[in-house]
Amino acid sequence: MAWQGKVLRVDLSRGACASEPLNRAWAEDYLGQRGLASRYLAAEMEPNADALAPENVLIFATGPLTGTAASTGGRYSVITKGALTNAIACSNCGGFFGAELKMAGYDMVIVEGRAAKPVYLLIRDDAVEILPAAGFVWGRSTWDTEDLLRARHHEPQLRIASIGVAGERLVRFACIINDRDRAAGRSGVGAVMGSKRLKAIAVRGTKGVAVAKPARFLKAVAAARVKLESNPSRTRLATYGTMAMMDVTNAYGSLPTRNCRDVTFEGAGRINAKTMRAKRKSDGRANLVANKACFGCTIACGRVVRIDPAHFSVKGKENTEYGGAVGGLEYESAFALGPMCGVDDIEAASYASAVCNEQGMDPISFGATLAAAMELYETGALTARETGGLKLNFGSAEALAKAAELTGRAEGFGRELGLGARRLCEKYKRPELAMAVKGQEFPGYDPRAMQGMALAYATSNRGACHLKASPFTDDFARVETSGKAKIVKDSQDVVAAIDSTGLCLFTRNAWDLDDYASQLDAALGGGWKPARLVAVGERIWNLERQFNLAAGLTADDDTLPARVLKEAAKTGAGKGHVAGLGRMLPEYYRLRGWDAKGVPTAKTLKRLGLG
Repeated sequence: MAWQGKVLRVDLSRGACASEPLNRAWAEDYLGQRGLASRYLAAEMEPNADALAPENVLIFATGPLTGTAASTGGRYSVITKGALTNAIACSNCGGFFGAELKMAGYDMVIVEGRAAKPVYLLIRDDAVEILPAAGFVWGRSTWDTEDLLRARHHEPQLRIASIGVAGERLVRFACIINDRDRAAGRSGVGAVMGSKRLKAIAVRGTKGVAVAKPARFLKAVAAARVKLESNPSRTRLATYGTMAMMDVTNAYGSLPTRNCRDVTFEGAGRINAKTMRAKRKSDGRANLVANKACFGCTIACGRVVRIDPAHFSVKGKENTEYGGAVGGLEYESAFALGPMCGVDDIEAASYASAVCNEQGMDPISFGATLAAAMELYETGALTARETGGLKLNFGSAEALAKAAELTGRAEGFGRELGLGARRLCEKYKRPELAMAVKGQEFPGYDPRAMQGMALAYATSNRGACHLKASPFTDDFARVETSGKAKIVKDSQDVVAAIDSTGLCLFTRNAWDLDDYASQLDAALGGGWKPARLVAVGERIWNLERQFNLAAGLTADDDTLPARVLKEAAKTGAGKGHVAGLGRMLPEYYRLRGWDAKGVPTAKTLKRLGLG
């Protein structure tokens, strides 16, 4: 069946690797990827351990449909205790690395301890080696690391997940990059990898992935694919990528701008999908070169761009990768590097995004942290003396580009930015300026116009997140808080289940739970129905909550910055509104079966098999 049935355990402290059978009972209860790895994490470490200590556990996990013929079946997740949040982290990623790991015969890789010196892990099916990285790839970018590892091992088809200098130097929002621009991006999973002195995992797999009932599986896959391909959202994503959202949020008044001081951006039209496709006056080319897809994907939402060679950010770099095609802006990176910082320069934002890919940084957290620094600077809490002469004014494309370079190398004021918004603002005595939840910076949806997202941010187990719940349709229809708690709770459970399949969440625009269940049922040999998926998702959510409570988080962490709780939106659909969290949170706790302090009751835990 679609589980490979094998886990690779890597003890970096001892320099030892060994495979072991997958815990099949846990797989039946938690499915795979996010759910199953979270179960392993909860069993194998003390939640109150320091995220950057050897006791933290770092897990690379695939889902049962990863590496199969299912559309978008290339996903994997990195699960650990987040360096940014001190909460459970699950960072979902696309590209080709996940499928390659699955085809090498492993459902997951569990990394423990800390290497005495920098190393990388080489996996060729059953052959696994821990090899020295110092003097070779340690200190190099993720792009260089991919090239050097393929060249050294004479294997152009190696798939590599690595950290850049940001991860090595423990930038709190460092991420893990594979395929040059696909990121396990949030919560600081790259810093955890760097703390273990693990530079990269390079994989070549040739075993394939078997399913329990091939004929029935291919029939279910084909039916789901037809449904996906005919859906308008797929066409929109293929044509415009996620960048289409820029115009939507700006028109609605939910585009976080200048550190959430505003909810619309006057320069949005200069940094949107239309501008990305328009020909430049300087060279007659568009910023956008092409779109691209991950393994098994029939959507192809990824962007490939060529930054204007005449732009200040690229001058002097014409003979580097910045002079060629690089991964382009997605909505979340564009909002954070653009409107959140008041910048309307699409070439500068594209450059900063590419730096984030090259050095392994989450562009959402970087952009939102820079926005906080800009407000600190403009209000006098930061001066040019602290910034090393960097003028951090809102709207400065030059500051954006330079700050990305410095933070990616953790040099100069980049070391301060690498703390993340919460730690930075606390250091400079203005904690209220950090637009973050549980230490994780806001994505691109202001929670005053989008009340469901307000609740989703506050209750997300990994900190502020737009991907762990789906209240979008209702939020773009009405600002009222009524009914939002159920929408958020139910969608959190469904998303947790989908995150555990090995499939991309974007399929949810076209598929219902029957489409996921039918593919899983054939791949795993029966017993998978929509109701079981929902139960799995609810179990995962409560397991993550238990981990966070044991790590020291409380109901006090289920909140939002004072700015969005007390300062009403000035324009847009949410004009005159603040985030109505106080009206929604008690109902959410009740629907979850938690007490007034946000703790799952004994009855809830028993029902879910967690007691």
